[in-house]
Amino acid sequence: MADTEDTEMPDAANLQWSLAIHGGAGSMKPGRFSAEEDAAFIAGLAAALDAGAAVLAGGGTAMDAVVAAVAVLEDDPQFNAGRGSVFAFEGHNEMDAAVMDGATRAAGAVAGTTCIRNPVRAARAVMEQTPHVMLSHEGANRFGVESDVEQADPEWFATPHRRAQWEEFRAKGERGDGAWFDTDLKYGTVGAVALDSHGHVAAATSTGGLTGKRWGRVGDTPVIGAGTYADDRGCAVSATGTGEVFIRIAAAHEINARMRMLGETAQQAADAVMSEVGALGGEGGVIFAAPDGSAGFAFNTPGMFRGRSNSEGLRETAIYAG
Repeated sequence: MADTEDTEMPDAANLQWSLAIHGGAGSMKPGRFSAEEDAAFIAGLAAALDAGAAVLAGGGTAMDAVVAAVAVLEDDPQFNAGRGSVFAFEGHNEMDAAVMDGATRAAGAVAGTTCIRNPVRAARAVMEQTPHVMLSHEGANRFGVESDVEQADPEWFATPHRRAQWEEFRAKGERGDGAWFDTDLKYGTVGAVALDSHGHVAAATSTGGLTGKRWGRVGDTPVIGAGTYADDRGCAVSATGTGEVFIRIAAAHEINARMRMLGETAQQAADAVMSEVGALGGEGGVIFAAPDGSAGFAFNTPGMFRGRSNSEGLRETAIYAG
């Protein structure tokens, strides 16, 4: 079992922590959503931010914080993870998630789950209860049952909005103007990264993937080093975007490698890697939290659902660039 806790609790008066979250990146520009929709997105981000910050402010671990934050986003049908996930080609929801502990570099992931209420909790169970890193599809579903991770009926994940997106995608295909999948230029992965008062970082990411994905397609989210990575020697990273490109350049690990080998800050490394993502035709963004207390974002799209907070009183949420 991975040990993510120190034996000594730091002085409550000297708790230093930071947290960043995201709810996906894409073509969101001011005016795309109504004022009410903007407010609802911000409220969802704020709820996740508060859940993670409460853990950290109480001296809890980075792992506990990122799982708490991501679970809130998974339960929020506005975001493409857990309830509200997009539909695969065949008309059902398949979800992926991963976690990583920067102190031990222990990691866990699940791919293609269909009945686990919070895939991020199943990913953590893989890390803590098995010798493996990733379980997929029916095996991951069986593990969820056997490890007592909360289950949900597959219909619980489906929402009318996501079903309508799927039906539109299938209609395009029948008209002959379809594609491999329909991203709608919005990548709805959710994630959280944190630095705790023990000096450790952790990352968690969860997604429903892409509308119309086929053949058990798996993106970068559960691939350790691509969409999720954490290392106390560098930083914690959670990514969202064109998964195939993030996999090809091992984006999350690359940010860590640039920090360790080139001496770049987390922001410099994240910016450089996102430039490389763009050069290969990819879009999206990353969030990071580093042991020096920095936490932030880098993205090459018009918008990214995001938020961050820290022990110094910072607390912000945003959707659009700028």
